[in-house]
Amino acid sequence: MASRKKDNTLETSLKVNHDIRVRFNETDALGIVWHGYYIHYFEDGREAFGRKHGISYLDTKAQGYVTPIVKSTCEHKLPLRYGDVATIETTYINSPAAKLIFRYNIFNAEKQLVCTGETIQVFVDDNNNLSLALPPFIEAWKAKNDLL
Repeated sequence: MASRKKDNTLETSLKVNHDIRVRFNETDALGIVWHGYYIHYFEDGREAFGRKHGISYLDTKAQGYVTPIVKSTCEHKLPLRYGDVATIETTYINSPAAKLIFRYNIFNAEKQLVCTGETIQVFVDDNNNLSLALPPFIEAWKAKNDLL
């Protein structure tokens, strides 16, 4: 069941799971994934979500917008190592504001929670103006997904 937070956001059932394999260059001298790569994994999850649900970076750009990240959080629970396969679960968090919020859970092959996080993106038009209202294509997308 969805629950509304005090900031009026709502976790949705719009989720995408995307598997990745940890590459050698993503690990540090300790043999574990360097902490900064988890933000890359979040982007992998966002891209998979966008492709599946029709709001990819290219779709957004075709509508005359880009969506820079203005906030990201990341909490590490367990390490990943070279060769591990991990699943990035990306969930869209609905908000009435003109922004995109995604929540992430990364699980290892044993289904243990490795990392959690969240990103917030805003809409900037081709003239580099911040959009204070939802762009029409996002309103249509939200309507199609019963999110208005």
